[in-house]
Amino acid sequence: MVEELVVAGISLASAGAVYVMAAARVVKQYERGVVLRLGKLTSPARGPGFTMIVPGVDRMRKVNMQIVTMPVPAQEGITHDNVTVRVDAVVYFKVVDAADAVVKVEDYRFAVSQVAQTSLRSIIGKSDLDDLLSNREKLNQGLEVMIDSPALGWGVQIDRVEIKDVSLPETMKRSMARQAEATRDRRARVINADAELQASKKLAEAAQAMSDQPAALQLRLLQTVVAVAAEKNSTLVLPFPVELLRFLERSGLQAQAQTEAYERRGPAAPAARPEAAPAARPEDVQDARPEAAPHTEAAAGLEELPEAEQLP
Repeated sequence: MVEELVVAGISLASAGAVYVMAAARVVKQYERGVVLRLGKLTSPARGPGFTMIVPGVDRMRKVNMQIVTMPVPAQEGITHDNVTVRVDAVVYFKVVDAADAVVKVEDYRFAVSQVAQTSLRSIIGKSDLDDLLSNREKLNQGLEVMIDSPALGWGVQIDRVEIKDVSLPETMKRSMARQAEATRDRRARVINADAELQASKKLAEAAQAMSDQPAALQLRLLQTVVAVAAEKNSTLVLPFPVELLRFLERSGLQAQAQTEAYERRGPAAPAARPEAAPAARPEDVQDARPEAAPHTEAAAGLEELPEAEQLP
């Protein structure tokens, strides 16, 4: 009799141990247990810790309540300004209602992934290339709203969505590089022009100060010569005054102006011909003969001299 009781007790203890082992469940801190009894949901969901279910009747499904990081595969699409791009993103979400995540959707992870891909392609088609490259924060918010709308019915909350990378064609990259280079070149030219303007103002002030003291210009020339001569070279620099060039230029212009004026006047008028002398009267000839006689006699006397005595 005692042996039978002992055997029965052992059998009962063994059955109880087997039952406890079959019914015992441990839910972790970051999980919630959803129990389906004969296919029907029992509420509420089991919290973390030790819990018991009815073996063979209840089925428990544990749902992770942590934030899940899900990468969205790269999606290729055409932007609003007709540029082909390839964009990938990442979605951060978590389950806020374990019962809805189990009952209302077959696989909430797969569902969120598909919604994220569809929303990403939609946001690509609605956006311009400049927005995808520089205004990502606004696009992230729009993408989060698009994914979060259907996910709320599944007991899933979208924490945030981030666009990771935007891949562009090589031709577009080269075009953007040329545009950036042209922009930087324009900025450099504007800066150089501004520097030239400031330098010209300072030089004008310096020239005005030197005009008051002419000796300052000579001192400046000497300083320039000293600065050039300080280097060990065989080149000699001689400052050439600009005023001398201006003087030569003015002289050349004046000479050219005189030449042009002379050519416009033309050749000089011929000198007036002297009037014919009146015919000599016989009385005047007779009166003039005595006056010319001495000269005639002197010439005759010279002819009579011998050749040796004549003057050379």
